[in-house]
Amino acid sequence: MNKFQRQLLIMLCFAVAVVITFSRLQSQSRNIKPQSGQPNRIVSLSPNLTEILFELGLDEKIIAVSDDSDYPPQAAKKNKVGTFWQPNTEAIIACRPDLVVAESFEQQKAVTESLKKLGYEVLSLKIEKIEELFTAIEKIGNATGRRQQADELIKNIKAQLDSLRSKLGSSDKVKVLWVIQAEPLRAAGRSTFINELIELAGGENVISDTIQQYPPISTEELLASGVEVIIQSAMGKGRIENEQKAAEAFWSKWGNLPAVKNRRIYVIEPDTILRLGPRLPQGAEIIARCIAANQVNQ
Repeated sequence: MNKFQRQLLIMLCFAVAVVITFSRLQSQSRNIKPQSGQPNRIVSLSPNLTEILFELGLDEKIIAVSDDSDYPPQAAKKNKVGTFWQPNTEAIIACRPDLVVAESFEQQKAVTESLKKLGYEVLSLKIEKIEELFTAIEKIGNATGRRQQADELIKNIKAQLDSLRSKLGSSDKVKVLWVIQAEPLRAAGRSTFINELIELAGGENVISDTIQQYPPISTEELLASGVEVIIQSAMGKGRIENEQKAAEAFWSKWGNLPAVKNRRIYVIEPDTILRLGPRLPQGAEIIARCIAANQVNQ
């Protein structure tokens, strides 16, 4: 066998392997519909979606989750199918799911579109605002046969948020800056879920309406803001104490700001706060304790 023949044989073997793989995927896709009409093998591509699924009592039906799904603790024991930002299509297919629950942003959309073409059932959800969370819970409940549990969960979350609002009363709003990045300085604007949290917890975002969701902030804008509370989410678990010290050192250069002068700089654990899911009321109360602690029962 000469060199050309060997190369031709290798190419032929590769082509056959591709055909076999594609045929196997198509075969899998033809057999993924649950017999009962309700999914029995669910894959979650986002930590907050994982929390919703667990809260609806679907623990035994969840066969895989995103790498960063770690709450409730049982979620960490599930099979993993890539990160929130980079789901692994092959790992998802290997789980033979009959429902994949995902978010609608671009990176996950590319994966879910591929799964749909192969015949997999995908529930793609947009969850960027509080009202969208309630809609997502309702849709997940409908798709999984847990409509009653979904309605109860929505009712429970709303009741807890109403209770928090009643504790805060109608006092003057505290001026809040939510820092996304320190250098260069960038903050959460008003067209964000974070802004909803600030208002829900009794604060007022010092950032005015902007085109960008997370606009850069100049020194002049910062000094003119009169910010009374500065909040930053920690970059990692178990590092809050060190990050708190670093934040206080960073902000000390603006000693005339009310937040700095009164030592009202807070570095907080991010997962409970920034995962828009069932723990929303707990996250809102943590923020309320930062910006209006004297108005919230301890």
